[in-house]
Amino acid sequence: MPPEIVDSHCHLDFPDFEGQVGEIIARARAAGVRRMVTICTRMHNEPKVRALAEAYEGVFYAAGIHPMSAADSPPITVAELVALARHPKFVGIGETGLDYHYTAESAAVQKTSLRLHIEAAQETGLPLIIHARAADEDMAAILAEGMAVRPYSCVMHCFSSGAALAQAALEMGFYLSMSGIATFPKSGELRDIFAAAPLDRILLETDSPYLAPVPHRGKRNEPAYTAFTAKTGAQIYGLTQAEFAAATTANFDRLFTKAARRAEAA
Repeated sequence: MPPEIVDSHCHLDFPDFEGQVGEIIARARAAGVRRMVTICTRMHNEPKVRALAEAYEGVFYAAGIHPMSAADSPPITVAELVALARHPKFVGIGETGLDYHYTAESAAVQKTSLRLHIEAAQETGLPLIIHARAADEDMAAILAEGMAVRPYSCVMHCFSSGAALAQAALEMGFYLSMSGIATFPKSGELRDIFAAAPLDRILLETDSPYLAPVPHRGKRNEPAYTAFTAKTGAQIYGLTQAEFAAATTANFDRLFTKAARRAEAA
């Protein structure tokens, strides 16, 4: 049996997977990916994402408003997110964050949305799931602002930002999530950032259907491919793949405590 790996961030509700979710989950399990968190990025899709989590053992879900959708989505309230968190398989708040690469014009709306999600994470005790692109300074400032009010936990999903944001996140006790980007030949600087981070703060993810790791780069990604990113992660830390898988799985359980408790009960 391959070592257990957790895909901490995927999008099983996306059209790329329509009608194939059962097969995709079966391939993931065969590759050692026995748990995954599927992420809702638009609230009108929440019932579909919830249904996927309910239908498959080992599949959990999180929900929030993606920063690129913040300007054209109905605003969400902290109370609405807190209500969703009562579901037994709802394990995280987001993804939320800031994206100034594609949607800098909506920066003000994104910041408001991000602050609401931070408050929901503080209220529920569930980890915040952050998307950050081309917004490192504002991201670090708003995360620190929230932490000064009330502590919360957080993962920097698909981390590909600069070393300064990585350091700021780690100093706040947050986690960095490694995606297929870390396997790309030109991602040496990103691998150096991960190498400088403590092993006990690293998660794995696919962000599938996007960002397939080498050797599947350019094709549709899926949770089974977390194993390829784990191979690169093991090389970065000088570990066997089984050792790196065990470490990142333990990290996932420490952060996503609700998912860990369900796994223990099973």
